[in-house]
Amino acid sequence: MTNHDEIIKNVKLALEEDIGSGDVTTDLVEPYSLAEATLISHDNAILCGIDWFNEVFNQLDNSIEIKWLANDGEKIKSSQTICNLHGPIHSILSGERTAINFLQLLSGVSTNVAAFVSRIKNTKTKILDTRKTIPGLRYAQKYAVTVGGGINHRKGLYDEVLIKENHISASGSIEKTIEKAKEKGLPITIEVENLSQLERALKTNVDRIMLDNFTPPNIYKAVNMANGKIKLEASGNTTILNVHTIAGTGVDYISIGALTKNIKAVDFSLLANLVYVAR
Repeated sequence: MTNHDEIIKNVKLALEEDIGSGDVTTDLVEPYSLAEATLISHDNAILCGIDWFNEVFNQLDNSIEIKWLANDGEKIKSSQTICNLHGPIHSILSGERTAINFLQLLSGVSTNVAAFVSRIKNTKTKILDTRKTIPGLRYAQKYAVTVGGGINHRKGLYDEVLIKENHISASGSIEKTIEKAKEKGLPITIEVENLSQLERALKTNVDRIMLDNFTPPNIYKAVNMANGKIKLEASGNTTILNVHTIAGTGVDYISIGALTKNIKAVDFSLLANLVYVAR
């Protein structure tokens, strides 16, 4: 289920930056003309972003009718018709680019995530996203991660404590930092950079330990050291080529910034035909 308030904000800002004071090109088209339009995919992908697409046209002109032929999370194929639209041509043309921008980005994220999830489907490891998102679109991208089969990490700096090297240096020690963190009453993850730091972290009472840039052999050693007593998260330099090797160590989670950062947009096009021309 999506957060409609977040979607409204995303779309409002996107339309403001694109249309601004008005669509001067669409003004050349006869007003009040009606059109039928077809959205087609040119890639195989996991569809995501329907609510954002709908909201674009809802904000421009809620008389536009949209009939979807696929749902978020479904596999779509190249040349497949995804939805049909009917309504004022001015509004369809003005909203086309913004609506497709959301759909191609979010479908790209979901498709990317699904590829990683598929590679480790025979392991116990779960795929996590990160805070490496497009500014202003974190909620949208994190939603797309879940559609692709991944799991959301913390939403931001406010809902989970994630202690890194600089925090420890500023506080004096791992132990002092964790003691202060417990006062927040939030989940606590601590990042370690080697097995020595891991040994110290395992003696503390935290919810998760992040293994920063550990090699697969050292991740395997870390899993054995933890012995199931605490959840471990591998982070850093994970690709579609090595994710299965990392998951094979038995680590609980792999967090991957590339899920939301290195995105290949899914190619969509909207073809419109006039059905009524006002004169």
